[in-house]
Amino acid sequence: MGIQIRSAAPEDAVAACSVLRRSIEECCVEDHQNNREKLAAWLGNKTPQNVAGWLSSPMNYTLVAERDGEVVGVALLTQAGKLSLCYVLPEAQHGGVGKALLDGVEAKARDWGIGVVKLHSTSAGRDFYARNGYTFAGKEKTCFGIDSDFFWKQLDARPDAGGGAAKRFCNCGVK
Repeated sequence: MGIQIRSAAPEDAVAACSVLRRSIEECCVEDHQNNREKLAAWLGNKTPQNVAGWLSSPMNYTLVAERDGEVVGVALLTQAGKLSLCYVLPEAQHGGVGKALLDGVEAKARDWGIGVVKLHSTSAGRDFYARNGYTFAGKEKTCFGIDSDFFWKQLDARPDAGGGAAKRFCNCGVK
């Protein structure tokens, strides 16, 4: 069975949280270097309760990817144009899941009238974002003490866009 991309619902919080935690623990070793303190800081806010709040916030647009009824990926875009989450389970990587999630959040950004999407990438995601048209803009340290790559992408306006939602700042601290 193929991958289905859909809007996340609060009842997806436990599964989405599991995706985040497994992806960070297993795929981002180059970033956290199995340092217990760094990993604990990075995973500290990745709880089902927090994730449920992120999924419920009207300031966020969150998608999940399902395969055979199992959540295998999650992406979250804020109304400020920040891609705060884009994580895929290790066994679902390199099969188009991340690309489908990214396409979905970029479409929503256009709907909201957001012209530029920004993100902080892990080492594991660096090439993925570059392949998908994102421009590397330098290194930054996250609030979790992890070095990251800052990327941005100018989005083409939708031809039928008629001035989407006003841009709002959202410092929801999801990543």
